[in-house]
Amino acid sequence: MSSDPIAFALRAPGHLAFPSNQDLADRFDSSGGRVERQPTGHLVFYRPDGRRFLATDPAGHPLHECEWETDRHGRAALIRARLHLDWGQWVGLKPGGLVNQTTLNLATKPGWQRITPDDLRAMAAQALRVPIDEVRWFYRDEDLSIDAKGLATIRHRKDAFYALEDGGFDRARFLSCMGAMHWDHIDFLPVVELFKSLLPGTGSAAFELIRGLYDDQNHTQPAPRPLRYRGIPTYPSEAAFRLFSSFFTPQAPGGGNPLTLFMDPTRAHQVTWLPAADPPVRYFDPDQGLCLTVQGSAAQKATLAQDRAGLSYFNPTGRRVMPLDRSLHISGGRLIVRDRTVETALSMPVPSVSTPAEARTAPISPMDWRTVFAQGLPLVSPDEAYGAVLFYPEDDREIGELAAQPFVADYLQDLGEQDREVGAIMSRAERVLIDHGDAVISTCVLFDRPRDYVARFRYAAYAQRQAQQLWTQCAEVRRWDWLERTLFVPADAAQDVSTGQAPYDLVYQWVPYDGFGSLSVLTAITTLLRRIVRAGGHAFLVGPSGLRDLLAKQRLEVCWEEPVEQLPTFRMHRTILPQARLKTGLTLFHARL
Repeated sequence: MSSDPIAFALRAPGHLAFPSNQDLADRFDSSGGRVERQPTGHLVFYRPDGRRFLATDPAGHPLHECEWETDRHGRAALIRARLHLDWGQWVGLKPGGLVNQTTLNLATKPGWQRITPDDLRAMAAQALRVPIDEVRWFYRDEDLSIDAKGLATIRHRKDAFYALEDGGFDRARFLSCMGAMHWDHIDFLPVVELFKSLLPGTGSAAFELIRGLYDDQNHTQPAPRPLRYRGIPTYPSEAAFRLFSSFFTPQAPGGGNPLTLFMDPTRAHQVTWLPAADPPVRYFDPDQGLCLTVQGSAAQKATLAQDRAGLSYFNPTGRRVMPLDRSLHISGGRLIVRDRTVETALSMPVPSVSTPAEARTAPISPMDWRTVFAQGLPLVSPDEAYGAVLFYPEDDREIGELAAQPFVADYLQDLGEQDREVGAIMSRAERVLIDHGDAVISTCVLFDRPRDYVARFRYAAYAQRQAQQLWTQCAEVRRWDWLERTLFVPADAAQDVSTGQAPYDLVYQWVPYDGFGSLSVLTAITTLLRRIVRAGGHAFLVGPSGLRDLLAKQRLEVCWEEPVEQLPTFRMHRTILPQARLKTGLTLFHARL
C-alpha cells in the first residue's frame, strides 16, 4: 500500500484515462481541486467547479472516473465515465451514447404546422402505451423537431455501456444501455436494458457512481431528493429491486409492500427511494487480486480476479440459497472464502469488518455445478469466465453466433407455453440433445420433471456459465435430481458421448456459422440428425434457409420454418437497437422423423 494514497490515486498508471483529468492531476494542488475523505476512508476528488472526477478506496485504488465539459448552456455535463469492476475490468459509460431516431411524415395531417413538441410526446405516449409524463423524462424539446416540409424527427437518447478492452474508449465494445439520465441533477433511477450483456458487477458499479453523484448534489439540501424508477418501457425485476435497495431505501404509499408495487410495470414508479444509511463500499487489494464489498460493518461479497469460475463469494446471512455454494466469513482476522468444502484464507484489506457466527457453517448443496461436465471442467481463463456475456452491435453489423441464440431459445420457450402441440412435444420428451446452443442451454431445459439432457458445446466459458445457471435454477426449487441427469460434452471430444446417448426424443440443433457455406458440413449435420432422432421424434434446427432440401433428403419432415428475423423476440430486440441485423438466411425449422 502506498504511504500517500492521494498521490497514488492521482499518479498511478491506469487510474486516470481522460486527458482533462490527467492535466488536472498534474496541477491538482494549484488548480483549486480538492479531495474529501469519507467516513469509510474512501477518497473523492473534485474539480475546481465542485464536480467529482475520481473516486477511490482508502488506499487510492480507483472506483470510477468522470469526464465533464461545459455544454452550450454553460452547464457542466458528464460526457464519459469509467467504472472499475471488482475483477479488474473497466466499463465505460457514455451519456447519450446511443440515439435511436424515428421520422414521421406529418404533412398529410391537416394543420400539421400547429403540431408542437408536446403533441409529438402525446403521439409517442400513445404508441408506447405509457403516460405522457413518463415520455417527458426522456424526450427533451431538442429531441423533437419538425422541418418546413412536415417531416418530424424523434430522437430517443440512451446512456450506453461499453467494455473497455484496454481501460480506455479507444477499444470500446458496446454492452448495453439504459434511459438517458440527468447526470448533473439525478432525479430518477434507471434499469439497464439488454441485461444479459452486462459484465458481472456492472450494475453495482453503476449505482455506486449514481449514489456518489446523488450525494454530491444533495449534501447542501435540507432534505434528500426522493427518486422514482423511470423507463420506456419499464423493466421491473426482483434483481433490479435488490440492486436499488442496496443504495436506496424503498417506500410504498400508505405503507404497502414496496416489492409488490415495484413488480407491477404500471405502478413501479409509485415507489419512492431515499438514500440508504450505509450503502455498500468496495476495497481493492491488488496483491491478492481481491475486491471486498462491505455494507455497514459486514463483509458482503468477495471477488478474486483470477477465479476461473468467474464467480464471487457471498455472506450467507439471510440467504435461502447460497449462490453456487460459495460463501465467505471472517475468522481470526482473516477473510475465509469457501467453495463447497475448499477454504482459502486471505488477508483483510479493511479492519473492523465482521460476519455473524452462523456464516461459518453455511450449508452445502447435495450437488456441485461442475459435475455436469462429463469429461471434467473445461479449462477457462478468468477473463473468459467473467466475460462470458452476449455482445450485440449497436449498429448494423451482423450479430454474432452466440448472441443470436436467445432469439430462438426464448421464442421456443414462449411457444411451448402458448402452443399446446409444441408444449406437448417438449413435456413428453424423455431424452433431449442440445447441440451447439452454448449460450442458451439452460433456456432449453424444461423444469417440470427429471429427464435426460445432453448438451454439446464449443465455447467452454459460455457452457460453464450455463451450468452455473442450471444449478441456480435447480437450487431455487431444490430439485437436484433434475441436474443429476444432465451432461455437458465438448463438441470436439475424442469419444462423442452425445451419440452414445441416442436416440433422442427432441433435439435442439444450432448449425455453427462456420459451416453455413459448406455442403459437406450441412449434409453431415442432417445425416447425423436422422440417425440420432428416434422415430416420431422432433428437432428444432437453426441454420441457413437451404436446409429444407437437405432435411427432406434425410426423410425428415419440415413441419414449419420461420426466418429468425421475423420472430417476435428479435423484433423486440430491434425496439432497443433498431439497426440490429442477423446472419442472412438464418432460419428456424421444426422437423419431425
